[in-house]
Amino acid sequence: MEINGVTIEDTYAEAFPTWISRVIITAVTEEWAYRAATEATGFATSAIGCPCEAGIEAVLSCEETPDGRPGVSILICAGKKKLKEQIVERLAECVLTAATTSVFDGLPDAQEKLPIKLHFFGDGYEYQKEVGGRKCWVIPVMQGEYVGEEEFGIIKGVAGGNFFVMGENQMAALMGAQAAVDAIAGVCGVITSFPGGIVASGSKVGSNKYKFMPASTNEKYCPTLRDKVPDSKIPAGVNAAYEIVIDGLDEECVSEAMAAGIRAAVTVPGVKFISAGNFGGSLGPYKFELHKIL
Repeated sequence: MEINGVTIEDTYAEAFPTWISRVIITAVTEEWAYRAATEATGFATSAIGCPCEAGIEAVLSCEETPDGRPGVSILICAGKKKLKEQIVERLAECVLTAATTSVFDGLPDAQEKLPIKLHFFGDGYEYQKEVGGRKCWVIPVMQGEYVGEEEFGIIKGVAGGNFFVMGENQMAALMGAQAAVDAIAGVCGVITSFPGGIVASGSKVGSNKYKFMPASTNEKYCPTLRDKVPDSKIPAGVNAAYEIVIDGLDEECVSEAMAAGIRAAVTVPGVKFISAGNFGGSLGPYKFELHKIL
């Protein structure tokens, strides 16, 4: 298959289940909500070495938030036990501490809920009130009051949807990957958790040489190793590759995001090839075939 002269490899991306919480952060301005959301999603690129995967899902208008203020929604992805710990720590350290913030559950209809109790920080001065039809806790703080819900819905979602953007040089591949991330930002229910949404150091499970490593460089996709690795996946004429990794609330939104990202990437001059990463079914049960999703 070719789109805009760019070859789309007949392959698939392999993804795996994860538990996801959607948190709505509001503030007096969009800028302050975004600052808190950025802090709350730090050090959360990959479950390989981070305590969770997290990212900004969307910027929300005043009409889309429980308290009628500007907001930003984030997704936090992890195993169920670790997810509770990560929500508590990220809200307590990164959002409660941020100027003018309030926090609400972004999945109020989820069947499963996690109790996230921050109100004890109020040291007995905290109290409950209703905001936008939701029962919240109010904690007196130096700036005035912090308002937040303390039950957060969680659902089983999808982690690891992916595709590779390959270009004739580093800048072409990077601009193609950036175009992909910008397009994905318009899809609801997904995040791209890596810096700027782009992975420069794609990995494989384990290591061929160092047995203590849980993951290592994916030599098949390293352009400088094309002539050294007998089964290189880098086509002739390609000198740089970037990976886009997508986590989402369900298969449909991950598939939509992959398609939107690929269609944007192939419009960039110098992008030559689109592929995807899989491990033959050993990583997870979800299979996103590039030709089908396009």
